[in-house]
Order: sequence, then structure tokens, then C-alpha cells
Amino acid sequence: MSDSESLIRDREHDRLAHWSSKRRALGELARWDRPIGAWLLFWPCAWGVAIAPGPFAWWLMPLFLLGAFAMRGAGCTVNDIVDRDLDGHVARTATRPLPSGRVSVAEAVGFVLVQCAVGLLVLLSLNPTAQLVGWLSVPLVLIYPFMKRLTWWPQAFLGITFNWGALVGYTAAAGALEAPALLLYAAGVAWTLGYDTIYAHQDKEDDALVGIKSTARLFGDRSRPWIGGFYAAMAVLLAVVLWQIESGPVAYLGVAVIAALLLLSVRRLEIDDAQACLAQFRRHRDVGLVVFLALLAARLGP
Repeated sequence: MSDSESLIRDREHDRLAHWSSKRRALGELARWDRPIGAWLLFWPCAWGVAIAPGPFAWWLMPLFLLGAFAMRGAGCTVNDIVDRDLDGHVARTATRPLPSGRVSVAEAVGFVLVQCAVGLLVLLSLNPTAQLVGWLSVPLVLIYPFMKRLTWWPQAFLGITFNWGALVGYTAAAGALEAPALLLYAAGVAWTLGYDTIYAHQDKEDDALVGIKSTARLFGDRSRPWIGGFYAAMAVLLAVVLWQIESGPVAYLGVAVIAALLLLSVRRLEIDDAQACLAQFRRHRDVGLVVFLALLAARLGP
């Protein structure tokens, strides 16, 4: 597959087609042409707000959505700065702005600072406890880009980082960090381990050539039962969360449907078909929405 074909495959459609060349390059650096990652960062925040006691804090939702897009963009930019030499040797990433020379390292660093400033404004709008929880995620964001060089489990570190919003969202709405938020966070980590292992199967051949580690390479042909296990763990943890917050049957039914659909998708998974893996990965934006609706239904009570 050529670089241009790979880049097209990795996008849903070209959202930046009419932008100037520099704005387009910065948009690609932040993955604004592929916003699914921002949605996957946002949904755990929304989940945390949904299960927090008291009235639903709807006003937090647009704040977290803005913060998710800003911080996902900042994280991707930092990742690309760190990986700029490796990316040049991987077909799917060789045309990214830094390895292709369309954006300089200095410009990328400045862009990171701008995006972090937006994220900081969102964080400062939350209560002090939520701010503290949010600050605790900073070391995770900084070390994640190096994990693919150090461990076969970078997807676990992504899950630990990407789902931190469940803790922030709950604390922002409830004013304190409690057991249901921690269990919800664990469910999100299991979820990410599943979907990002699928995503990593797109690059496993190129990753092997340049020495990048992943659970896709670690599991190999055994990926299907591992991914199914991660999804099952997610469903069990969500059910425990519902039990802790005294949910009604509608919420449990929602989680059961999600689990059934995810496990069915695992049976149909083709780990050697990059396009099929990408399609499965993209579906998790909708999975996040359905989980959110199930958690909202928990507010109906027993």
C-alpha cells in the first residue's frame, strides 16, 4: 500500500481539504481530520459525570468535549514530536507533518503549548478537587509516547491515560473521588486495551521492522481471546458500577447489549485485514455513546 493510500484509509474523509497548507498541517498534527480519538477521550469524562450522585451536571459536557479535543490534539502532537524519526519508516505515518517536513519541531512545540492552554482553561473551570485529579494525569501524558519502546503493553498505558477523564468527570460533578469512579476507570482501561489492540494490528508489520512494541505483536494470532477477555472485563466492571449506584434493570440491559455486540464483533475480527481493523476501531465511538446512555439510565433508579 502506498503512503497516500494508507493515509486515506486512516481518515474517515478529508475534513481539512479547503484549509491553507500550514493550517492543514497543524490540523493533521492534532488529528482534527480523524476526531475519533477525541471522542474516545471524551466518553469516559461523560461516563464519570453520568454516574455522579445528585442532579446531572449537564454544563460539564461541553467543557469536557472542548478539553478532550484540545488535550487529544496536544497528546498527538507530543507523540509525533517524540516519534518523528520512527514515523518516517512506517507507511501509514510517513506523510505526517513532522516526518514529511511540513511542520518544524519548533512550530509543533508552540502548537502543543496553545492546545495545553485551552485544556488548562477547561481544568481551571472545575472545582479544586477535580483540578487536582486532572493535574495528576500530566505525568501519564508525558511518559506514554515512550512506552512503545519500553514495554509490550503500550495499550495498557494508553488506557490508563485516556480514561483518566472518568475520574475527573466524576469528581467535577460529585466534588469527591469515590469507589464507583475507580471501577468505571478500570472498565475504561479494559475497553481501551481491546480497541487499541485492534488498532495496532494495522501497523504490526511496520512496527516489527522498526522495533515498536504493542499488544497486537505480543498476542499475535491469540489476539481474539485476549480482546474478548478485555471486553468481558469491561462489561463486568460496568455491571459492578451499576450495582454500586443502585441502578435499575434498564441500565443493566444496556450493558448486556453492549457486551454481546462487542463479543460478536470479536468473533468477526480479521486481524490481518487492516481496513477491517480500522472499521472495528471506529465503531467504539458509538460504543462509548451507548455506555453513556446506559449509565444515564441508571439515574432512573431500581
